[in-house]
Amino acid sequence: MELENIVANTVYLKAREDCNKGKSKKWKKILAFPHISLCLPLKDKIDCRYSFIVERQPIGKLLFREFCSTKSHLKRCIELLDAIESYECQVEEKRFSAAEEILNNYFSSESAAFSDIFNCELENEIRTQLNSENNERPLKDLFAPCSGALKEHLSGTPFDDFVETMYFHRYLQWKWLEGQPVTQKTFRMYRVLGKGGFGEVCACQVRATGKMYACKKLEKKRIKKRKGESMVLIEKQILQKINSRFVVSLTYAYETKDSLCLVLTIMNGGDLKFHIYNMGGEPGFDIERARFYAAEVTEGLDHLHAQNIVYRDLKPENILLDDHGHVRISDLGLAVEIPEGESVRGRVGTVGYMAPEVVDNERYTFSPDWFSLGVLLFEMIEGQAPFRARKEKVKREEVERRVREERERYSSKFGEDARAICQALLAKQPNTRLGCRSANNGASEIRRHAFFKSVTWKRLQEGMLDPPFVPDPHAVYAKDVLDIEQFSTVKGVNLDETDENFYGKFNSGSVSIPWQEEMIETECYKELNQWGEDGGPSLDLMLDRPPQEEYKGCFPFRRKNKRSSGTMGSESTICMKNSEISASRIQDDNTTTRGVEKSSKHSKDCTKDTTGSKDADKVSKVGNHRVADHSNSTK
Repeated sequence: MELENIVANTVYLKAREDCNKGKSKKWKKILAFPHISLCLPLKDKIDCRYSFIVERQPIGKLLFREFCSTKSHLKRCIELLDAIESYECQVEEKRFSAAEEILNNYFSSESAAFSDIFNCELENEIRTQLNSENNERPLKDLFAPCSGALKEHLSGTPFDDFVETMYFHRYLQWKWLEGQPVTQKTFRMYRVLGKGGFGEVCACQVRATGKMYACKKLEKKRIKKRKGESMVLIEKQILQKINSRFVVSLTYAYETKDSLCLVLTIMNGGDLKFHIYNMGGEPGFDIERARFYAAEVTEGLDHLHAQNIVYRDLKPENILLDDHGHVRISDLGLAVEIPEGESVRGRVGTVGYMAPEVVDNERYTFSPDWFSLGVLLFEMIEGQAPFRARKEKVKREEVERRVREERERYSSKFGEDARAICQALLAKQPNTRLGCRSANNGASEIRRHAFFKSVTWKRLQEGMLDPPFVPDPHAVYAKDVLDIEQFSTVKGVNLDETDENFYGKFNSGSVSIPWQEEMIETECYKELNQWGEDGGPSLDLMLDRPPQEEYKGCFPFRRKNKRSSGTMGSESTICMKNSEISASRIQDDNTTTRGVEKSSKHSKDCTKDTTGSKDADKVSKVGNHRVADHSNSTK
């Protein structure tokens, strides 16, 4: 039995060591571009604005920049934009020298080059601000007017010209690939990482790119038995709507005969609960490490709140570390979108982390998330939650009473600023709580708190700050395969045609932004994005050179009809059908339609009582690999 676990871990570790080794030998055939004549219909079905293609599509941005690099004037515009972005990410002490460098390189001798974009008055205003008495630490947005003017210029005639070139046609080819159907044969499956309410979570790998993900399998019969269709669809739509480096991303959604599958960011570093309590020594983190994680979680909550989404289940188990030590919010099963100007009610969450207003079943917007952040920060510093000791056997009612009535106790581990921010976040009344005084922009209040004065938020937002801890790349932060309890067979439930409508809403294939980021990160974009002779269009981009051979595209696993001895039919017929499928799956803004109302089942008390739960965390050895216990549970 131990051998089975060793084999599962060894295979999994080998797969994640180098994604390039995990690519299928036929990956270029899987991702082969169709002829441009098959992609042109997409132009009428997708968002073709600058604000979408360049600012929100990773591949669109790269192709537009490649187009600009062919024209010296536009190339200088892009270089200036990059310099301004770099300036905004500088620490305060280095901003003055960075600002001077921009002025010297792009304004002193080349003002005329940008005269059609911004006038001399703007340049003089920047110099005046830089030379003022506060010049030692110039404002982060000093060049914001320049950046805005540059983008406005590029979105005009230059972008109109781009749409008429081979670079835009190549973008259409990528969008065609993005919209192809996704099935279980798109992936290789590896060991089980954990389990949740509707099924298992497994590691998986995309055959075409070698990128590793976590596949959350939701059993169809189990969903139907528990009437969880609304909850599942809400979670899927919220995940698809959010694109944040601080929240796990959804890259694919597909179905199999028995399951609905969400393919999510894999987080190999374990969860904060494991790291707080099971890394040796006293539980908890030092102040700097706790500050870093709290800052990244704040950014994740800010991105959720900006989309009118309240998370409602913030706790150490749901904050996961990636390979580099950055954290993301996971498991959005209890999250809900709040209609503009309204509030919600629901006793959902985990005992000891729920805010008083949730415990009392009052209406709320985003206040519960900031209370839970206070609980999390307290636990990271103290090594113990504020309202219940670890493994303390106490009834749920008693914990809820403590949340409503008792004040938390602070030890010498808390500095003055740490204590102040915890007290502000753990305020019993939402209207006095830090983060709750300005609608859904509470993160701005928290960023300004003295506890975070050492954090350069722009650098944090860009992932430029080094994490205080990097997980062991040879560790598997998951329970042993045999220790993960298997689900029993669901009996008495039959699937029928009435379920197909729900499955159709779920089975949307690739999610635009994460899919494009995968293509870039795994260097598939770099290897496939080749042009013809002298930088001209390749054969697949020549409208006067139609395809000569049958195009197989993204269907290398299509079952052949052995009975047929004739031809498959005209290539144009086959490929145009594929193009229609692609167009129907393209999502212009990486969002899904709203309107899925929260079911009464979802609105009921979903409180999870972990009272008296045993700690199953442990560490074992797999050859020369350490295996740490961690389960990313799902609800």
